[in-house]
Amino acid sequence: MGELTDKIKGNINEAIGNVKEAIGNHTDNDKLVAEGEAQQLEGKGEKVKGSVKGALGDNI
Repeated sequence: MGELTDKIKGNINEAIGNVKEAIGNHTDNDKLVAEGEAQQLEGKGEKVKGSVKGALGDNI
């Protein structure tokens, strides 16, 4: 995957994670809160991966 694809995927995962966390907080569902937080971290990782690819080239 290219730099832009990784960054978009990261943004989507962060957004979905934020929604899961908010719903979990609102409904007192600790499992959903944890899933949301984990998905946000995954999204941040994908964005970093995209940034590294951009700095080093997409062929890594």
